[in-house]
Amino acid sequence: MHSVHIGIGSNLGDRQANILAALQRLRARVAIRAVSSFYESAPADGARGPAFLNVAASLETDLDVNALDAMLHDVEIAVGRTSSARLEARVIDIDVLAYDGRPTRPLAARPYDAVPLAEIAPEFADAAQGANGVRRLARSLHFQANRQEESPDVRLSLNRVGVSSVRRIVQLEIDGRPRVFNGEFTMVADLAPDKAGVHMSRFSEILEETTLDVLAATKEPARIERLVESIAREIVRSQRAIRADVRLRADFGLERWTPVSGKRGEETYTLVGIAHADERGTRRVVGVEAEGMTACPCAQQMVREHSMHELMDAGFSEADARRALDALPGATHNQRGRGAILLGVDDAHADAVRAEDLVEIVESSMSSETYDLLKRPDEFFIVNKAHHNPKFVEDVVRGILARSLDMYADLPDHTFLFASQVNYESIHKHDAFAEAFGTFGEFREELRSARYVTVKTDLAGWLGTRPSPVLVP
Repeated sequence: MHSVHIGIGSNLGDRQANILAALQRLRARVAIRAVSSFYESAPADGARGPAFLNVAASLETDLDVNALDAMLHDVEIAVGRTSSARLEARVIDIDVLAYDGRPTRPLAARPYDAVPLAEIAPEFADAAQGANGVRRLARSLHFQANRQEESPDVRLSLNRVGVSSVRRIVQLEIDGRPRVFNGEFTMVADLAPDKAGVHMSRFSEILEETTLDVLAATKEPARIERLVESIAREIVRSQRAIRADVRLRADFGLERWTPVSGKRGEETYTLVGIAHADERGTRRVVGVEAEGMTACPCAQQMVREHSMHELMDAGFSEADARRALDALPGATHNQRGRGAILLGVDDAHADAVRAEDLVEIVESSMSSETYDLLKRPDEFFIVNKAHHNPKFVEDVVRGILARSLDMYADLPDHTFLFASQVNYESIHKHDAFAEAFGTFGEFREELRSARYVTVKTDLAGWLGTRPSPVLVP
């Protein structure tokens, strides 16, 4: 571990809030041993803008100098720094003042750094001798309280504590191409019985910093499953948790053409990534949600039966009536449906899973796909297609399973598969729902043996979010 002293300054916006935000982000990456009081001074060396507010902080880290500089730069960007020009006013400025006891800057020429540093590191007091124009603030926001680490009134553990509906702009790879998403994150961890709470603000900090780390490590937009996996792993480390779960939902578009008129458009789908981390490692799944429509087979069969009687009563023979009904799609009620698929694969096969393929699996399992833009010939095509292809909600889920097993026939038996469909009913006051889950091996065994595999692996079991119960003697 290395001993490091840094200086943090701000002269734009809410200066104290900017410095405190930087300290919060630093705590997720390094151990902060001491922070000085706040000191105010006029801009030095010809710098522009209002007076600066500065603090010094003592850190411990395993990062070398170059890695530390890169991390501090990321923190500056996260807090809001946009300009790196030397004399410009700035929201935040973080400099390494000393590394393993050796100054990295001429401290005597920088009283705004030397005076705060002398407060927490007396070995550098000589550099602050004779410093003028640096004023310690008698009253400032400097909190030492850490209620989350104290004992709660009721010493019971909690399974899932965290934040939801955290929205961030993230750049991800979809089918080999970079795309920008407005993503919504849910991040939770377990809470030990001797801790009052988790540090809620750190979830957002972890999100920002981990996103930067993942992108910096690959030099390319990250795959969604790898991003949520990295965030879950970091939550376990920083919150000292036993386990953590992260879920990301992000809408994305795919180019589509209407079936008859050939009008180009972009249809919207939802990308889903879920990850779990614990002391054994991490597991993740990736999938999509897509909309389409279904036509009810049961109502269609009743309409056909009634039409058969009507035609025969009108003088048609049974054979002619049947020929007529076979030639025309039967009337029935329709539902707008939303289907989902999740796949859990190992690293060796991760690149085989493409979002566009998953969308195709879900859409083709319904009676028909749907489009935002439809001309009249397209409308007829979709209605006619759906009524020639009626599906129960159960049929859709079985179709997703079968198509997945076919498309990914080369994936191993331990691959996880989840499928669901909800139909938003048009004539009922309820919605219809079905889902299925298991490993490829479990589904393959059921198809091969024609026997009901009654116990299949669910999402929680595959990810490992359901820990084995501990027997208390």
